[in-house]
This record gives sequence, structure tokens and C-alpha cells, in this order.
Amino acid sequence: MVESMSDARTKAVLLIAHGSRRDEANQDLVKLAAMLRERCQYAVVEHAYLELAEPDIPAGAARCVQAGAEEVLMLPYFLSAGVHVQNDLEEFRNEFSQAYPETRFQLCEHLGLHPLMLEIVLDRLQGAADQSTK
Repeated sequence: MVESMSDARTKAVLLIAHGSRRDEANQDLVKLAAMLRERCQYAVVEHAYLELAEPDIPAGAARCVQAGAEEVLMLPYFLSAGVHVQNDLEEFRNEFSQAYPETRFQLCEHLGLHPLMLEIVLDRLQGAADQSTK
């Protein structure tokens, strides 16, 4: 469902990835955040990493609050519901709700087996097949 601009003005998106020692790997999340900002559906779009990279999740949440968000949608950029998604991110959500009682923090579902994931997998397979025929 697409947010109307009037609804979205007080909402922020916090994209959360695991983080990597390789800056090139972390840039995917930075680029995704920029692409989401360009859609102008949310007043604030921030990114953060669980570990190994900056900004960390508390810094990302603080930036959302400092930007005036009344609600922060925490979106895990994870394919599987491992310990990080099931436990760590829920703990962060609880901590932020206490630290910023004026702001609602909502943990979104991770990417997982979303129906469009099959299309992405098929696209990648087709790309590999196209490369092998060259």
C-alpha cells in the first residue's frame, strides 16, 4: 500500500542490513536508501548496520527521531529470519521505544520469501544464462 504524502510526513524508514568489512558491500544499502528517497513516499529514509559498519542501528534511529519522525518503520534488509531478525532487531525496537517514547517504532517483516523474490532469482539465473552463451 502506498502512503499518501500527508501520512508519510511524520514517518521515517530505517533500512537495516547486517554490515560488512567491505565498504563496496555496504554501498548497496546506501544506494537502496537513495532510491527510496527519490520515490518521495517517506519524509525520512535512513540506513544502518547491525555490525561491522557505520552508522549503527542506534545512530540510525536517533537520526530518524532528530528529523522529526513520529513513527519509524524498521525494515530488515535480510533474506532469512535468523537470530538477528528474530531477536536482535526486536530488542533494538524495544530499546528505542523506551528511549524515544514520543516516537513509535515498528519492526517490518524481513525480505524473506516475498513472492517477488522468485522473479529476482529468475532474473539472476537468466542473466547468468545470457552470459554463458556469449
